[in-house]
Amino acid sequence: MGRSKKPLPLIEGVTIEAVAAEGKCLFHWNNLVVFVPWCVPGDVCDVQLHRKKHSFAEGEVVRFVEYSKVRAVPFCQHFGVCGGCKWQNLPYDAQLRFKQQQVFDQLSRIGKVELPEFQPILGSVKTQCYRNKLDFGCANKRWLTKEEIRDESSQKNSPAIGFHITGAFDKILPIEKCWLMDPLHNDIRNAIGTYAQEHGISFFDLRAQKGLLRDVIIRNSQSGEWMVIVQFHYDETGGEAEAMELLQFVADRFPQITSLMYLDNQKCNDTIGDQEIRVFKGKDHIYELMEDLKFKVGPKSFYQTNTEQAYHLYSVARDFAGLTGSEMVYDLYTGTGTIANFVARRARQVIGIEYVPEAIEDAKVNSDINGITNTLFYAGDMKDILTDEFILSHGRPDVIITDPPRAGMHPDVVKTILRAAPQRIVYVSCNPATQARDLQALDEAYKVEAVQPVDMFPHTPHVENVVLLTSRP
Repeated sequence: MGRSKKPLPLIEGVTIEAVAAEGKCLFHWNNLVVFVPWCVPGDVCDVQLHRKKHSFAEGEVVRFVEYSKVRAVPFCQHFGVCGGCKWQNLPYDAQLRFKQQQVFDQLSRIGKVELPEFQPILGSVKTQCYRNKLDFGCANKRWLTKEEIRDESSQKNSPAIGFHITGAFDKILPIEKCWLMDPLHNDIRNAIGTYAQEHGISFFDLRAQKGLLRDVIIRNSQSGEWMVIVQFHYDETGGEAEAMELLQFVADRFPQITSLMYLDNQKCNDTIGDQEIRVFKGKDHIYELMEDLKFKVGPKSFYQTNTEQAYHLYSVARDFAGLTGSEMVYDLYTGTGTIANFVARRARQVIGIEYVPEAIEDAKVNSDINGITNTLFYAGDMKDILTDEFILSHGRPDVIITDPPRAGMHPDVVKTILRAAPQRIVYVSCNPATQARDLQALDEAYKVEAVQPVDMFPHTPHVENVVLLTSRP
């Protein structure tokens, strides 16, 4: 028989000291750093440890003895359960201070490069209803809170539309009201869920891979358009007729929807990049607006989810690029060409490279509809497209703008950039930790001239950062 583990201790009356990574906070105890979620610096509380390692531990607050003076009242009824918006209990000015510090810590500790004085973080124009896209999962079994589990009257196996809970991939927390998007999205989501339950439509069972209603994606834009994409999972007995009836209900109930689409996803995951998406009503796209530009956004398109703040982010990138009209610009990880088209009128030519072919087609359309003629776009893996031969064929870039995914740039891409030797590099990042790693790799030939953090996601620990690098003499 294995030895039974000793129960971990309850630590009483501790004071939370600081904000840590991933939206958690920390305090020190018996030479350990203890990480705790859902609290703020200055809270005095009792903490139950549930994991203990050599140098750190993790726990949860079981009782607040005294609330911190640095605390805000969360405005969402789902706070503390759904896992999103973890910083609603922090005043927004405090969130910005911690995000600014996070960028500094990661660039200095990981990058270990010489840094200039940081510019103050740009706070989001909106702190509620700021997103233009949300994705809601559907499940035949809803997530239950501890209180609901103890309540014998709770419907233990009722279906739900909402958000996935960390650590429970097959269960969904039903969302009644989310504050991240225009309130119409709550009406659409709730109406779909109510209709499905009233008409006996089955919700998806991820473990058994069966059930008709699987996922709902909602997007909107500053042009006033709305896109809704409903994922179904037809089985051997069909389900298409029920799906069409649900879509007709949505179309009739919400005439604001200008793009209503659907798909039959038979995969084990909900990603739609490789799926055929069909139009039930309206168009297969919506348009987003930025300055005097229009951007076509399709069901598979990436577009920054905080539209108004994206403008400020891209404005920083354009200013850092220092364009005079004579430069050759490479826009790496261009997506639907938003940055490429945004800077094109101040450059001689812009070349955009992106992995997703559909995004590149949208980028070309976005140039066409805006009358931009000095852009070229290429689809493929960045490390395979951006080669010495490609640069020799298209011309050496004067400026490179790069906006990679969270993993940062592939080492081969960094090496190619060093050989291309542009005068300036503008590095837009959604993950300052991997940005710092890449800055260290570029440090042999480039100096960090400017750093501008930008908050795209209020009430979360995520932060974007724009860095300007200039070639060393």
